[in-house]
Amino acid sequence: MRVLLRNPRRELEVPGPVAVHALLERLAINRESVLVIRSDTLVTGDAVLQDDDVVEIRQVISGGAA
Repeated sequence: MRVLLRNPRRELEVPGPVAVHALLERLAINRESVLVIRSDTLVTGDAVLQDDDVVEIRQVISGGAA
């Protein structure tokens, strides 16, 4: 699968199938600090990603009015 990472921006090829939580563990990414998006849809940690998926991993950003 193609994995798009932001901040820093990079692209990886990762063999599937693999569960989201296992992919994040393999990439040493904290599950609670990112959103995983497949085909414009947010996916959960137990979702299984396939070899032909394109997945984007985005950092969670919080903020608010002062």
